Amino acid sequence: MPKRIMEGVVVSNKMEKTAVVKVERTFMHPLLKKIVRRSKRYHAHDENNSAEVGQKVSIQECAPKSKLKTWEIVSSNGASA
Repeated sequence: MPKRIMEGVVVSNKMEKTAVVKVERTFMHPLLKKIVRRSKRYHAHDENNSAEVGQKVSIQECAPKSKLKTWEIVSSNGASA
């Protein structure tokens, strides 16, 4: 089964080798028929501590590295916003 890849924005990089990435998704509300935005924060492994707050990154599923970290940063998509 292929690993999921998501794009998000780094909201915290204060931990060693870990960045918190906020991923937003949009969907149609089943009753109201309006577009709704929901976000979720993922702890992602950042081996080189290279992620900066505000930077767009791609994260990919991986084997669990700690209690909360089951994602890793694959690539940085651009400079900080």
